[in-house]
Amino acid sequence: MNLINFCIIFMFISGLIVFSSGHKHLLVALFSLEYLVVTLFLMLFLFLLNYGFEFYFILVYLTFSVCEGALGLGVLVNMIRSHGNDYLSSMSVLSW
Repeated sequence: MNLINFCIIFMFISGLIVFSSGHKHLLVALFSLEYLVVTLFLMLFLFLLNYGFEFYFILVYLTFSVCEGALGLGVLVNMIRSHGNDYLSSMSVLSW
């Protein structure tokens, strides 16, 4: 296993740890999700580059990741407008 694979795996695991640890703000959770998306993009790009495949699947992946980011920002703006902050503790199933 070469060094670049170890670095990518370390980046992915550190992103998972940051996402799964308890945070107060929704914005921190969204940032860690975007970090995971970028890490997966790097893994996919290197995989396709090593085996000589075409890069059309990367365009589909980037399209879905942009949609995911826009949806997350929409949820963040809606939460700030309705609750006044982005604290995850202020969210409740009953308030929806």
